Amino acid sequence: MDRSSPSVPVAGSRFLIVGGASLVGSATAEALLRRGAGEVVLLDNFAFGSEAAIAHLRDDRRLRVVRGDVMRLPQLLAAAEGIDGVLHLAAAMSISMDADPWTGLDINVRGAQNVIEACRAARVRKLVFASSNAVYGYGPGVAGDLVETTPFHSAGAPAGAILYGASKIIGEQLCRDAHRRHGLDYVVLRYSTVYGERQHYRAANALYIIETLDRVRRGERPKVIGDGSETKHFLYVGDAARANAMAFEAPASDVAVNVSGPAPVTTLELVRLVTRLAGSDLAPEHVDPPAGRVRLTSGGAFRIDHTAAAQAIGWRPEIAMEEGLRRLIRWRDAEAALDTAVPAE
Repeated sequence: MDRSSPSVPVAGSRFLIVGGASLVGSATAEALLRRGAGEVVLLDNFAFGSEAAIAHLRDDRRLRVVRGDVMRLPQLLAAAEGIDGVLHLAAAMSISMDADPWTGLDINVRGAQNVIEACRAARVRKLVFASSNAVYGYGPGVAGDLVETTPFHSAGAPAGAILYGASKIIGEQLCRDAHRRHGLDYVVLRYSTVYGERQHYRAANALYIIETLDRVRRGERPKVIGDGSETKHFLYVGDAARANAMAFEAPASDVAVNVSGPAPVTTLELVRLVTRLAGSDLAPEHVDPPAGRVRLTSGGAFRIDHTAAAQAIGWRPEIAMEEGLRRLIRWRDAEAALDTAVPAE
């Protein structure tokens, strides 16, 4: 294996996923194991992650789960020993940032620095840093094509969302600084809103999907904030996992690229699509935005361009929104059936 190259072939290599017991972490672990990884270590403190998210992987002997905290550098140093590639996912998201900004900033900034230091000390060959399209900001000024050079916009947006986006900008720059100072190879992936199987209730934007589905399943009309014209890009979790694997294998380094879904969708289109796929014809109810809460918000009509990802790591999205939602709903229904199953006597 050529250790001078930024490319880390998945087959036979060892990987650490920080924040691994998560939506993206579990899907990426599955993708790496499927591609022949020698070992995948999942480090998580299980404050946000869950055992259920990784239960389907437990029988694979190449998987190792470590209870650890991104704020505890010694735990990261131990987990990174002998590792070829690190995926850093652990972060406080916008809802958590809104509830407790000081803790959120600690996790997203100091936690990122701890991961970088562990990579440097353990001579990890490549770091993939999970960033977000939140680095472009929120509010009415966010419109048009969002490319990697689009500046940050904060006017008219909730403080929690802005703090989250700013913390991701800092994390990206810490990666950049480590590359300049220590030669650490890295790729930053700016995810749009990730959704899919093992969906959680923590992300403000993906929450819109899951709350809509829950209301429809209860026979209640789904809610649309305002006139439903706000747009958002959603990224199927399998496409996100594939981007992570491809970022390791690509010869790219010292680069940040968008990883987005095939096309944006308005909130009204999204609610109607979820309702239809759930087998309902309930008409949506338009409601006023909740005062002071972090919610699905993006500003005007926009599109997140992923051309640079195709050029840098060879990645393009494959799963359309309708198909991704169909898979999510199928998983949710299967989980609900298990929860209500009556044990045989």
